[in-house]
Amino acid sequence: MKIDIIEESAVALSDYARIPISYEVRSVFDVQNDSKGIHMTECPVGTPWFKDYDACNGEGPLRWADRWDISNWGILSAFENGVRLGGCAIAYQTLGLDLLEGKDDLAALWDIRVSPHGRGQGIGGCLLEAAIVWAKRHGCRQLKIETQNINVPACRLYAKHGFTLDGINRHAYSDLPDEIQLVWCIDLL
Repeated sequence: MKIDIIEESAVALSDYARIPISYEVRSVFDVQNDSKGIHMTECPVGTPWFKDYDACNGEGPLRWADRWDISNWGILSAFENGVRLGGCAIAYQTLGLDLLEGKDDLAALWDIRVSPHGRGQGIGGCLLEAAIVWAKRHGCRQLKIETQNINVPACRLYAKHGFTLDGINRHAYSDLPDEIQLVWCIDLL
């Protein structure tokens, strides 16, 4: 499979948004933080369910510009033979986006998605590597990613590509008290 990664403008977000971001939750990470660091143990769930980030209030690519100035964002899309299979959005120099900590040398992988029939074929890894290159090209010293303990495949992807777990917040989502925020990062310089 030959994947082409193309940088697009925000004009492409309507096409980008057609790639589903939902996934089936079959297991979760039990996260413990002690004097030896952060430890995660995978635990199966009793009844699997689907998580769709785009269905959450105020989320989804078509709503980003309503919340932030996305003119500095990178939109990378993955294609095979002209067919869109996935994409990622890198937030950079964006006021009000907490993950960026108000710093100009920090980028955040705000969104990554791969079409259901393209999953498990390395597309997510290609997008992640392209996001790292994009952040380096923009002079960023670090790339951060936020996910949750219920997104086991994403956590595995980030760890596989050299990201380390930088922080946890058990109370980040008041409307989702069973989800734990996990912040992954990779140093770029």
